[in-house]
Amino acid sequence: MKKDIAEAKCNNCQQVKYEHQSPAGLLQRMPISEWKWEKIAMDFVVCLPKTLGKFDSIWVVVDRLTKSTHFILVR
Repeated sequence: MKKDIAEAKCNNCQQVKYEHQSPAGLLQRMPISEWKWEKIAMDFVVCLPKTLGKFDSIWVVVDRLTKSTHFILVR
């Protein structure tokens, strides 16, 4: 399609089909963890209603390999 548009004599086609990004480079593989809990992601869920134990937030820890999670109550 790019070749057809580049060779087209139509002025409208040349103006509308403009490249907005430079060509991407070669794709690189992401490293894969070998062990569970080697690479983790953490986040907080905040501004929740307080519980009887005065907890109002949750600390979320996720293992990126197995997608296992821990939800830890925090104040």
